[in-house]
Amino acid sequence: MLQSCRYGLCAAILCLLTAYGTPPHDASAGTAAAPHGDPHASASSPPARHALPAADVLIDAGHGGIDGGTHSGDIMEKDINLAISRKLYLILKSRGMHAVLNRTGDYALSDDNRWLRSSRHQRDLSQRKSLASDIGAGIFVSVHVNWSKRKQVHGPVVLHRLEARSALLASLIQDSLNRQQHTNIPPVAGDQFYVLKQAGPPSVIVETGFISNAGDLRMLTDSAGQTAVATAIANGIAAYRLVDLSPRSTGGTGTE
Repeated sequence: MLQSCRYGLCAAILCLLTAYGTPPHDASAGTAAAPHGDPHASASSPPARHALPAADVLIDAGHGGIDGGTHSGDIMEKDINLAISRKLYLILKSRGMHAVLNRTGDYALSDDNRWLRSSRHQRDLSQRKSLASDIGAGIFVSVHVNWSKRKQVHGPVVLHRLEARSALLASLIQDSLNRQQHTNIPPVAGDQFYVLKQAGPPSVIVETGFISNAGDLRMLTDSAGQTAVATAIANGIAAYRLVDLSPRSTGGTGTE
């Protein structure tokens, strides 16, 4: 899964199939084959379905390619996001969770969106939304880095959709990151962000620290610091899964 997948949504789906296996089907046929000896069976047979296994967690490595995000000198947000997302992916997999990482290299997800007649930014956001829907992700976690004009501002900030499950997920990840970074920052509702409004499953944006703060920058560019951040996010996700309120796990109607 972690080998380079260069073409956004389609590549991420290919990565998922590689990880869990492709459902058996007749590649030469577009519909289900009729049983032998029954020439009329095909008319009533359902079409073949190419099912994708659902993922527990979709990790969105923010930005990529031409979209570098924020920066400090020649240090780009997109590279920090990818490094932490890779580590988060490996930690979740090691704990038995079905995780999907939507980009594994330095490329823009907008490159694979050829049908939306809009800006590159909107095409990029559309791809991130579509993958969450297509794979039936249990939760959506978008990894980013923050920036402020005030260099003393530091620490993690977790933004969430304005609904109960997203708020719970954000609260648990925020608490874990606060303990890791010795801060006391509350999570924030972020429904103004397209990717949170449109993703579908319980969704959060994790601003892992401030690239504009010297202390946070050291942590975010250090391998051990990145691992500590990724572990804290994974711990928050694990805590959420213990009390998951989603219909899929409880058989209820949800809390939208």
